[in-house]
Amino acid sequence: MRKRLSIPKMYKLFIGGKFTRTESERYLPALNPNSNEKICNYSRASRKDIRNSVVAARNSLSGWAGKTAYERGQILYRLAEMLEGRKEQFVHEIVISTTLSNAKASKEVEKCIDRIVWYAGFSDKWAQLIGTVNSVQAGYFNFSIPEPTGVVGIILPDEPALLALVSRMCTVIVSGNTCVVIASDKAPLPALSFAEVIATSDIPGGVVNILTGIKKELYTHLAGHMDVNSIDYSDDDKSVKTTIKELCSNNVKRFVSTDVKSKSGFFDDDLNENLYQIQNFTELKTIWHTMGM
Repeated sequence: MRKRLSIPKMYKLFIGGKFTRTESERYLPALNPNSNEKICNYSRASRKDIRNSVVAARNSLSGWAGKTAYERGQILYRLAEMLEGRKEQFVHEIVISTTLSNAKASKEVEKCIDRIVWYAGFSDKWAQLIGTVNSVQAGYFNFSIPEPTGVVGIILPDEPALLALVSRMCTVIVSGNTCVVIASDKAPLPALSFAEVIATSDIPGGVVNILTGIKKELYTHLAGHMDVNSIDYSDDDKSVKTTIKELCSNNVKRFVSTDVKSKSGFFDDDLNENLYQIQNFTELKTIWHTMGM
């Protein structure tokens, strides 16, 4: 009897709420670092894919930002529910994609679920803490109200493959921003499966766009894009960081470099679950209004 050959799954890019083939038609193999066996194939995104993702993020911005904070919280909570239901799958995928043990992979997935729930619960509370009623002369009201920055580019570190994605994505979208994510190029599988969770949750298409490929081919195009309002960089390559800063200066993008300096830092709740992480991607609008007598 002939031995049957397995057919590795081909993962597409996640753009505008849909799974699309890369414009370049190129793909890469994802390998198990322990056995060097092929796990799957995944798309190698191009500059055109970056542009398509930014367009999708921009088109969905007004609808996502226009939702009530309570509704965004409910949508994030639904995302946590969906991830909880596929916990075992993600544990397995992290194990075969990295050098982590089953226990450590389980801890990472559980932390992802808990972090989404934290941001879901905080979504309708953070604005009251950032905004304020200002003291002005008699006869006027003066309010400072936080608003989302806009389209945010997220450049992730290689590890932790899933927790880094969840942590940075929640930080950005909870306030009404949309994002374009460049996932880990060493362990892309967890991010690709998480895109499937997003697609089957209540998050509108285009709010989160996930690209895979070779990061050094993509980050300059994302950081240099004129319709991106902010870049979130959580890797630790100093030369790349300098290049991104220079590209951000072309249209005065906000550059955010997270304080998480190592893969273990993403497990620190004090660093990742706080008001200042959300505030990094908001703008304050100050409004004057006359006071009736």
